[in-house]
Amino acid sequence: MRYLALLALCLAPLVAIAQNWEDRQVFGAGNTGAPLRILSSTDASFFTPIIEDFIASNPSASVEYLVTGTADLNKIFRETPNDFDVVISSAMDLQLKLANDGYAARLQDVSHPEWAQWHDSLFAFTSEPAAIVVNRGALGDLPIPNTRQDLIQLMRNHPDHFRGRVGTYDVRQSGLGYLFATQDARASETFWRLTEVMGRINARLYCCSGQMIDDLIAGDLFMAYNVLGSYAQVRAETSNELLVILPSEFPTTMMRTVLASRTAENPQVAEDFIRHLLTLQAAGDPSDFPLPSLSLSEANDGQTTIALNPALMTYLDQMKRDDFIREWEDAIVQDE
Repeated sequence: MRYLALLALCLAPLVAIAQNWEDRQVFGAGNTGAPLRILSSTDASFFTPIIEDFIASNPSASVEYLVTGTADLNKIFRETPNDFDVVISSAMDLQLKLANDGYAARLQDVSHPEWAQWHDSLFAFTSEPAAIVVNRGALGDLPIPNTRQDLIQLMRNHPDHFRGRVGTYDVRQSGLGYLFATQDARASETFWRLTEVMGRINARLYCCSGQMIDDLIAGDLFMAYNVLGSYAQVRAETSNELLVILPSEFPTTMMRTVLASRTAENPQVAEDFIRHLLTLQAAGDPSDFPLPSLSLSEANDGQTTIALNPALMTYLDQMKRDDFIREWEDAIVQDE
């Protein structure tokens, strides 16, 4: 039995290495310090300037940046919290539960707005709305939907045009998609009407915003709902096909969050990185911080920002989650 236990301990790091990451980047590989392992749902392209700036200020540091989806990230970290030093995710609810369950270290005297942190252990650093994104050419002369009701009416009036050409998150697979959906449902009954209409025209379901955006640019999708606006806006700057629309009645806005693992191998470097990240965010220089910076107003200029508070964990209750998923499936997964 002792041999089996020792074997399990030896194999644990190999399991982490064998993980099929969406992306893996190493920064400062020649430096002498043990690598800071960052587990993240954020595309590496957004974090490269931040990490490079951190290494420039900490010449002995090196960073291994590992990217996976929000739901997988939560599962991987819960199973092997010792393997990672810093965790970054757009799924605020899953992050809050990690902190609430004791997986996050408490950092003292961090200068950060009270409403954008949780018990000195979880820190929000961006404000990013969910968007309606359309392919301009595919929309043609049809009206541009500026609200959820506009979107419903557009699909009802032209079902054949949009059949199989509308995309949204598969909330069973995506932590961020589930967060957006539950918050939409809390805010307005329009969400369920919209979901039913998408179901009637055979909406396509996705794990990630990036895949929806790729299919929009390729013309395989004509329209997508609840796409992460920050990703879409960056792609729209180099692609004339994309039109990014924030619903005018209210855009659901999440805050990307970061925590340091309570059992981090490099606790001081993890803390230094988070402090550096928050400093860059506060400075707001887009060359160093290419993500949408956190609004310094809790009201976030009138947008509906998801609050970092215990209510976030309501829909993580297994019974409530099962009920929500069942209702969502009944609405959107419809037989011909």
